[in-house]
Amino acid sequence: MKSIRVILRFLFFIFYTSWIVMQIGVANLLLGDDIRRSMRIRQKWARTLLPTLGIKLQVQGNLPTYPCLLVANHRSYLDPILIIRDLDVYPVAKAEIADWPLIGKGAQMAGILYLKREQHGSRVGTLKQMLDRIKSDFSVLIFPEGTTSDHQDTLPFSKGGFKMAAQNNIPVVPVAIVYEAPADYWVGNATFLGHARKRFAADEIKVDVHYGQEIVETDSDLLQQQAQAWINSTLKKHPIKVV
Repeated sequence: MKSIRVILRFLFFIFYTSWIVMQIGVANLLLGDDIRRSMRIRQKWARTLLPTLGIKLQVQGNLPTYPCLLVANHRSYLDPILIIRDLDVYPVAKAEIADWPLIGKGAQMAGILYLKREQHGSRVGTLKQMLDRIKSDFSVLIFPEGTTSDHQDTLPFSKGGFKMAAQNNIPVVPVAIVYEAPADYWVGNATFLGHARKRFAADEIKVDVHYGQEIVETDSDLLQQQAQAWINSTLKKHPIKVV
């Protein structure tokens, strides 16, 4: 039964994602590029895909209706999809994702910022793009830990996004992503396909996404500390289950 579930979910993911990427591509070809339209199609994809894959998502707190910098802890490859389900947002992701079949091309057409972490110039360029998108009335999503983690608290945050927000009076909205089962964390040397295969076999994946109140500070260190403290406090209210 689990093997059949995995196969069916993989097939749905591949064919439905292909259909959505084609929709965006055809719309851009016939009507011209329109990132808002592409994000609406992307949102339809996320809202259909997540429940089909067994994700039971609960959203807590108020969704920001204004351009801001969303700052989230990082647990799984699903994390950005949980956010784009509800918001027009540019996620910042590692540049390697651009080479992923289907996902890389689709994400590029529907709004994403790629970062080459090992290159200082790429970091500076990405921060400029983030600022440009926010000034254009979009939100940007970052995972300042830089990698996924199964720790109760967050890993140290990178500072670049907070400096950009503090210098430009941009509100920061902290987001805490809480999975019910530790098996849902994508950590260590697990490959995307290997982890996805195991989790697609599960009957359901329960996850809560908590949105905090906006934080505005001119001191980037204080901005980072407040955002990280809120996320850690929320994670502590939902401790990792020992299995």
